[in-house]
Amino acid sequence: MKHDLIDSSDITENDDIIDVRSPSEYSLDHIPGAINLPVLNDDERQLVGWTYKNESAFKAKKIGASLVAKNIAHHIDTTLSLKTENWSPVIYCWRGGKRSGSMSLIFRNIGWRARQLAGGYKSFRRHVVTEISTLSPALSYIVICGLTGTAKTDLIEAIQSQGGQTLNLEALAHHRGSLLGYDPHSAQPSQKNFETQIWRRIKQFEIKKPVFIESESKKIGDLRVPEELINTVRQGTCVNIQVNLNARTNYLKETYDHLVKNPSLLTSQLEKLRSRHGNRIIESWLDLITNNQWDKLVQDLLKKHYDPSYIKSMSTNFKHMSQAKEYSLDTILPDTVRSLANKILADHTTNLKTKE
Repeated sequence: MKHDLIDSSDITENDDIIDVRSPSEYSLDHIPGAINLPVLNDDERQLVGWTYKNESAFKAKKIGASLVAKNIAHHIDTTLSLKTENWSPVIYCWRGGKRSGSMSLIFRNIGWRARQLAGGYKSFRRHVVTEISTLSPALSYIVICGLTGTAKTDLIEAIQSQGGQTLNLEALAHHRGSLLGYDPHSAQPSQKNFETQIWRRIKQFEIKKPVFIESESKKIGDLRVPEELINTVRQGTCVNIQVNLNARTNYLKETYDHLVKNPSLLTSQLEKLRSRHGNRIIESWLDLITNNQWDKLVQDLLKKHYDPSYIKSMSTNFKHMSQAKEYSLDTILPDTVRSLANKILADHTTNLKTKE
């Protein structure tokens, strides 16, 4: 029935949302806030598909119907046992077809006003892509720039803690954005989930307020920043963070302490740069690791790899980098980072009010 269907744009933060897809589908991406109550788990879905392809559609549907009924009954008796008569969940599957339709039908017969997402997850995915494309160019960006080790990510977090609008792409990507920037404690999300988290963040922003964001490349680890977003960010107002080499070195040793404690991981990553820098330089870096000469290693990596790459990227890709206002940090400590974040936030909030 049409009045029991709902569009992606009509879902609210207050809705109870049920994703009836298999756990593997759910883990790749899902509507924020949705719980996973699969009507077919991964093995069961594979069984139904195999039967459909190799035996008959009738047998597959019969097996599927039995499994779906059993699984829905289990959810009703357990997770949903305390739901009251006026409950009105939103239910979706991959395309808004049989899986979500089956649960919706049973729920309505119980008396719950189940609403089925028209088009399922696929329609939600189209909604996310479209909204990123339209919302990204409508925002004004203050781009936090600076060489590797200038605590740009820390500044973004400090600005957010002081009430600024921030888009921390590295946090969403679970990656610090460089060759050595992977998070040892957390795998990167799927590309679709990365974009869903970006969409969830930017749709909450106030258009009239600036968004503070770190200068990023098109890729963060294995993930791609949506084209409309990165293109607009690169037209934003830049600020340039200046930090002396010794402070950057100490900061990077602390930030990448997991590599210092596990040199084999660092060695394997540096090997990927052999074709770029040649055997002599790579071997000199490996010798520094062997001899625990961490300060010298960090500074050599900065001078020969990170700094030249960053300077070239910024001059090529960020339109207003040459006009960037400079801010300096003598030391990278929580108090100094908070103080600088407060100054940057105040400066650019004042500038915005003056323009208005």
